[in-house]
Formats: sequence, C-alpha cells, structure tokens
Amino acid sequence: MKEFFKIIRRYARPYYTYLLGSVGLNILSAVFNVFSFSLLIPILKILFEPSAIGQYSFIPWNEVSGFADITNNAYWLVSNYILQFGQSRVLFALCLVFCGLTLIKTSCYFGSSAVMVPIRTGIVKDMRMEIYNKILSLPIGFFSQERKGDIIARMSGDVQEVETSITSVLDMLIKNPILIVIYLAVLFMMSWELTLFTIVFAPLMLFTMSAIGRKLKAHSLQAQRYWSDTMSQVEETLGGLRIIKAFLAEKKMAGRFENVTEAMRSKSSKVSIRQASAHPVSELLGSIMIAIVLWFGGTLILGDHSSIDAPAFLSYMTILYSIIQPVKDLSKAAYAIPRGLASMERIDKILSAENPIKEEKHPLELKSFEKSIEFKDVSFKYPKSRQILDHVNLEIPKGKTIAIVGASGAGKSTLVDLIPRFYDVCEGSIEIDGKDIRKLSTRELRSLMGNVNQEPILFNDTIFNNIAFGVENATMEDVVRAAKIANAHDFIMEKEKGYDENIGDRGSKLSGGQRQRISIARAILKNPPILILDEATASLDTESEKIVQEALDRLMSNRTTIAIAHRLSTIKNSDEIIVMDEGHIVERGKHDELIALGGYYKKLYDMQAL
Repeated sequence: MKEFFKIIRRYARPYYTYLLGSVGLNILSAVFNVFSFSLLIPILKILFEPSAIGQYSFIPWNEVSGFADITNNAYWLVSNYILQFGQSRVLFALCLVFCGLTLIKTSCYFGSSAVMVPIRTGIVKDMRMEIYNKILSLPIGFFSQERKGDIIARMSGDVQEVETSITSVLDMLIKNPILIVIYLAVLFMMSWELTLFTIVFAPLMLFTMSAIGRKLKAHSLQAQRYWSDTMSQVEETLGGLRIIKAFLAEKKMAGRFENVTEAMRSKSSKVSIRQASAHPVSELLGSIMIAIVLWFGGTLILGDHSSIDAPAFLSYMTILYSIIQPVKDLSKAAYAIPRGLASMERIDKILSAENPIKEEKHPLELKSFEKSIEFKDVSFKYPKSRQILDHVNLEIPKGKTIAIVGASGAGKSTLVDLIPRFYDVCEGSIEIDGKDIRKLSTRELRSLMGNVNQEPILFNDTIFNNIAFGVENATMEDVVRAAKIANAHDFIMEKEKGYDENIGDRGSKLSGGQRQRISIARAILKNPPILILDEATASLDTESEKIVQEALDRLMSNRTTIAIAHRLSTIKNSDEIIVMDEGHIVERGKHDELIALGGYYKKLYDMQAL
C-alpha cells in the first residue's frame, strides 16, 4: 500500500479539493446512515413490545452515560408520542423520517462518488501527458533500445489498467474506512463486549484475503508484458505488411501472434480467476462472522445481565451487516491495486528513464551561425557497442557544402546526428562558432538546423500542416512559396483539395518523390542556416531524383550543408568530400582530387559506375 499512496500523492495533488469534498460527503452519508439504522430500534420496539409503552422515564442529557441511556430517552420520547397520537401514526411518522434520512444519505453517497470523477479522469489524463512529454524529451537513442509497440502498450493498456485498478478504487478507499470507523464507533456504544468479540475475527478475514492475492501483482506484471508483446507484433505486422505478403509469410506471422496471445490469455486467466475469488471468499468469511456474532449476541441477550435487548440487537446486526460490504470492497481493492501497481511499474520505466542529454542551467547564447562547425577529437560509441567514431577532427566553414561518404557502418549518420545533439559525444567536443554545443540550449541549437532524410518523415495531416510543421504562424503565401522552390506546388495543385489534402499515414497517399519534395519544402520554410541531408535522394528513381535534386540545389543555395551521400554522382560539386571508413576520416578533398588520388573514394566511385 505504500507504493499505492505514493502514486496517489504524486498525481492527486491538484485535486485535493475534490478529495476533501468526497471525505466530507462520505462522513455525512455514514452519519445519516447510522441515524436511519437507529430509528429501527424504536420502530421494532413499537412492533414487538407494545406493552413497554409508558414504562420509560426521561434521563437528563447531562446525566446520560452510555448508549443504553440514549436508547431509554428515545423510547421515552416515542412512548409519549404514541400515548398522544397513537401507535399507527407514530409508526408512520418514524417510517417517513427513516425514508427522509435515507434520501439524504443516498444523496451524499452519490455526491461523494460524483466528485471523484474529475479526480479519476484528471489523473489518467495527467499520466498520459506525463508519459507523452517524457517520450518527446527522451533522446533518440532510448527508442533504439525499446520497441515502439511496447511503448504504445504502456501508454494505452498500462494507463488503462492504472485507471481501472487504482483510480477506480480511490473512491472506495475514501468511503469504506469512514463507514467502517463510524459504524464501529456506534457498535461499541451499543455493546462493547459484542463489538470486541467481533473485532477478534476481522484480522482473520483480512489475512485470508491478502494471502489469496499475494501473487497477483507478479501475475499481472507478466500479463502486461505479454500485452506489450502483442502490441509490438501488431506494430511490426502493419509496418511490414508488404514484405509479409510478398514472401507468403501470413501463416508464419499468424503462428507468432497465436503464441504470444495464447501466453497472454493463459496469464490473464490466472489473474482473473484470482480476482473472481475475492467476492465468494469474502462472502463466506462475512457470513461465518455474522453467524458467530449471532451466537455470541444471543447468549448475551439470554443472560441475566444483558447490556442489549432484542430490538437493539437486531439494529446492531443490521449495522454490523452493513460493515460487511465495505470490507468486501476493500478486499476487492486489495486485489485490484496490485494489478495497477504492476502496470505503474512498467510506466515508471519510461518516466524514470534518465535523459543523458543534459541541459545547462545557464546556457550560452547562440542566436545565429557566423563562422564554422568544428569537430575536435570526437569519439563516440553506443552502449554495449563497438567504437563508431574514433578521434574525428573536422571543420565545416559557413556557406560550404560538405559531403560525407563511405560504406554502411562507417559512422556517417552518427557523425551527423551528433551536431543537433541527438546523442552526446563520448570524448572530445563539437563547437559552433567556438562554443561547445553541450553548453548551448538544445532548442536554440536545433533552431539553426533543417533536416531532409532518406525516408521522409511526414504526419497524417494536410499538406499545408506538414510543410508548416515547426514554423509558427506560417501563412499560405509562405507555404506556397516554399512548395514552389521545392518543385512541389504543381503536384499539390493537382490534388482535389490542394494544400488541404490529407496525405495519410506517413504520407502514404503520395509517391516517394512527392513525399521528399514536401520534406524539402518544410526545410525551405524553416529557412535554417545549417542544412543536414541524409541520403535525401537514395531511394528515388532517376526521374524523381532529378526533380528532387533540383529542389535540393535551390535549398542548399547560400547555406552550410552537410550531406550524407549514397549516390556519389550527386556530390561532385561539393566544396569538400569527407571519406569515412570504420569511424575514421580516411580521405578528404574535392571530387577530382580524390579520383586522382586513386584511393578508397575512387574504389567506391568505380563500383557505382559498374
């Protein structure tokens, strides 16, 4: 329960006003409930002992010493009314008062539940926002080690489980202890011997319930892991559907999905069976307790010095039975909370993930790019990986176009990813205008850069919003101008809705060349002084490449450009070509110089020429 209350303190803080309102309404509900039960005593007295009417004398309130004296005065008051108005009228009046008190009680009960709704929905919304903001803040390296399907499962299934298993029981965890405490206080007033005897058996019930639910958290954690595996499988299937169909692998993928869903079904069944046992077990234990109390209470009434009479005992049993339901609800909470805690444990894996990209408290200012980007003895490796970059030194002057080439795994993309601080260097430093980028604001640093990747990253939105992405208050004129420079305007206007056309998931309604031109238009609109091209034409056909290359040439004009090149024919006019191999710069120079050198670059060029 310590973990549970830690979660409540963490997320319920903005909703304390609602919590206090719920506590107040629950107290009123319990008090009026007790009053309505207390009315049963004089009602039963009228029904079963009419001969006792007129036998009671009033005890001054300053001399009242216990529940028996209070009951005596109630009997005296009812007896007087009966003598004055008759039994039927008084009985009818008491029944009306009973209904009125019940109406007030149920209204308070409803109100206490209603004020909990904003807490439950608010906590879930806040939790989802916290996870989403954490995802946005984490570096790219974190997601190379985590499956996207697993992250989606934590944001959907695990958060839903927390709502079902934790926030939904918050109401009963406030209400039921209040009911139990008030009911027990009244029961002690009615008969302390009987109540003390009852309490002896309560720990036995709680111990039995906790013993049954002890392994529930572990089973729930495993079930949620299988749910993550299921979501990952679905995500992989949707992403690779073309390959699955092309290689006739439907049965193979269905078999994999069958295995993981069967494992989840088996584990979920165990969890559900344990949860289902909560009600019958608590019902049985409650009935046993009631039977024992009936036996013991009966012996007290039959004794010569009983502190409670038969009508009071029946009222006592009514209140005692009313405690059974709150205890049952608490037992259900004892089952539900471990499931929620298991999901919260998985959520916390994301929320507690450390971001290695540290921001300076007082970062240096960098409003513009004036001189150069410089790599100083830079080394880098991914966790549990070989060395990717090994003591790289490189200067990229402002306004120059630098191409980076090399075989797969040479470290080209990693070198470029270090500039916007998608990762931090392990050794050495990268400086812009003489300032270490680790001492700059990440937001300011990345505002100077634009990216065009090999696989255009587009969103399920309109063409306008995709081009204007990341640029605040962009006008239609600005977007159209950028699209024209990117050779995208003509095909956009051929669409039925023009710039308001939705392009589908990841731009699925567009061709590869069209997606790339939208991506280029987005970079043009941002108008960054530093441009990073990551094999921007590698996946295009010859015709599309020509159109996109024209757009890129316009984009690169008067900018500092760092281009990772796959097709060497596209970088002949670069100011300098950097040739990389296994994390080292092995050659550098202009195209003609490197060809004349007859080294590694010429070997790569000749292979492509073939």
